[in-house]
Amino acid sequence: MLFETIIYEVKHEIGYITINRQKALNALNRQALEELSKALEMAETNDMVKVVIITGAGGKAFVAGADISAMQNMTATEAYEYARLGQMTFNKIYKLSKIVIAAIDGFALGGGCELALACDIRIASKKSQMGIPETSLGVIPGFAGTQRLSRVVGAAAAKEMLSTARKVNADEAKTMGLVNYVVEENPLARAEELSAEICKNSIKAIRLGKKAINEGLEMELSKGIEHEAALFAMAFTTADQKEGMSAFLEKRQANFK
Repeated sequence: MLFETIIYEVKHEIGYITINRQKALNALNRQALEELSKALEMAETNDMVKVVIITGAGGKAFVAGADISAMQNMTATEAYEYARLGQMTFNKIYKLSKIVIAAIDGFALGGGCELALACDIRIASKKSQMGIPETSLGVIPGFAGTQRLSRVVGAAAAKEMLSTARKVNADEAKTMGLVNYVVEENPLARAEELSAEICKNSIKAIRLGKKAINEGLEMELSKGIEHEAALFAMAFTTADQKEGMSAFLEKRQANFK
């Protein structure tokens, strides 16, 4: 499928999704959200894809935000529909059965920060800046940013970022837990290295583990523990469990299919 606002390609078990609106600093409009959603569906159904990396084209921005020019004259009803489109698209990232890595190089603001928050792992270059500056525009985040940011960095830090609309640099983002890794440059290369590590392990087990973490966050602890046990048992119905444990006992590298 040909896209106009993103680039989607598969190489060496990795699905690459590149937001490609360089003149707009990769700002997300409705078309970009719809095409991102379709690319995620393609990655989900492609058994060759074990990890997905999302990045932005041009080197200046991961995603500088939602497209303000497209939002300026929206009615409240249109704004609600736009927010729900963004939320549903980003929820596909969050619920994707594969690990999704954000390779952030440059601005990740507003909708860009929200996009990164939906990913499982975030890697930022030193020059990157992140933030949710929506209150400086008279609005609030609409793509689940208030909910995901508070769960990642805590309510107090999320409220400070929201109310001040300030940007944080990569090192501060790492201290806050907003990103996993900070690299001097080329976060995509680090994302590829991490993807190679992930692909050595059982993708079926990773899928179950991601499901346990995500769904457990929405449960009481006792229910989350019970849910983990059920998913743990499910792993024992797979060929990967048999191969992984046999390889360990035989002191060899596992060969997961």
